[in-house]
Amino acid sequence: MSGMYGWQQRLKYKMANYRSKLRKRDVPCPELDINSMKRKHPDNRGPAQNCKKPRRAEVNYLPPHPSGENSESLEMERQELLHEVKKMNNSSVIREKMAKTFSNRRLEVVSSSPAADDFKQRWPALFCEAEIKEEFRRITTISLEQTFMLKLDHYTPKLITLMKSKGGVVGTRLMPYLVKLSQTQTIEMRRDAVIRGLVIYLGEKVEELFEDALEDTPFDATPHTLKILVIHGVGEDPLAVSILIDGKEILPGCGSTGKACTLLMGLIYALNLAYPPPLRYTFEVFQKLFLELDGTKLSPKVQALKSKLLS
Repeated sequence: MSGMYGWQQRLKYKMANYRSKLRKRDVPCPELDINSMKRKHPDNRGPAQNCKKPRRAEVNYLPPHPSGENSESLEMERQELLHEVKKMNNSSVIREKMAKTFSNRRLEVVSSSPAADDFKQRWPALFCEAEIKEEFRRITTISLEQTFMLKLDHYTPKLITLMKSKGGVVGTRLMPYLVKLSQTQTIEMRRDAVIRGLVIYLGEKVEELFEDALEDTPFDATPHTLKILVIHGVGEDPLAVSILIDGKEILPGCGSTGKACTLLMGLIYALNLAYPPPLRYTFEVFQKLFLELDGTKLSPKVQALKSKLLS
């Protein structure tokens, strides 16, 4: 038994005592209330069952309501937002109201786990590029696109070297993307090739993340739970990129696959979605290496990749 273990146990019991005092004093704290026994379903009354807590380094997982506000007043703000989004050049008002209703939105997401399409009907202002980035910043306190793209571009030369060193079946699957990377391309196409190559390098399937389709070809989004749709035309650059969640096109007009991956991470945090199991390592890299969230707890495979990237 080490001194570190003793300190961990001491902090554990101190925090438990602190939570008990908050409950006794009726201090508003959504993170405590949502896990109380009386609020759980009768079939999930165990203390460790269906426990809702931050799992991806969320700083503001379930924040309290702003001073002087309650659920009723914030619901009125939400109703006003439905009218504000229909107005032109109204981004400053929308941004202000979205920030004000953040706590109510998080409570709804965490407690009810609504379907993405239903949530979009209630909070249409959230489903645009600017507000997804703002929501991510509210939850994690970091910049979404700037952090993701900076780290992706920073690791690109080393990732290309690692991909070239791969042999066997994985090396063969990586070859088309290495050929693309050897040619003169736009930064968006380069990022696309690196991300697709990264998925293969991690032993996962590109088809699980991207759905490539041709222009004017019928496409059914229903079977897809969490995926990026890329519509191709005659040229190299995609004609359209959008995000599919629960069989619905939730966010069209993403521009490029790199930006779509960034916004998909924002939506996963905003909607409190789980990572798809077939892409667990890819999303772990997105979160822990590219966004640097909870980067000290890595799976062996991602830890090995990080060590090679930093060597």
